[in-house]
Amino acid sequence: MTAKIAYDDVEVGTELPAQTFPVTRAALVQYAGASGDFNPIHWNEKFAKEVGLPDVIAHGMFTMAEAIRVVTDWTGDPGAVAEYGVRFTKPVVVPNDDQGATVEVSAKVAAKFDDNTVRVDLVAMSAGQKVLGMSRAVVRLA
Repeated sequence: MTAKIAYDDVEVGTELPAQTFPVTRAALVQYAGASGDFNPIHWNEKFAKEVGLPDVIAHGMFTMAEAIRVVTDWTGDPGAVAEYGVRFTKPVVVPNDDQGATVEVSAKVAAKFDDNTVRVDLVAMSAGQKVLGMSRAVVRLA
């Protein structure tokens, strides 16, 4: 695959389509099984509260993976992501109800480089709080 977005068609400030991702307890259990991360703060409400959390929280890597989908959906090629990094700033608290939580992600091109790559800065929010800081990806475009 190659990116479906042409480097010449993108400018600094180009906004990527924002997306909202649901986060449910069921999704956390599925992620725990896939990742091997069975830390009880991600599925056991009693334990999470005993260690000082408000409730069960999403895995940081799960949140990070959901956020980069804004970029991979935009490019049409997950392999176009050359670099990606974040700082985990706040947890995504996932209540045990029919709705769970949501992560709202927006992104825009922050820099263009000479090698057909761009830096995309992402903003990930949940419950009105920024949950990822310094969220940036370097993406190779067509």
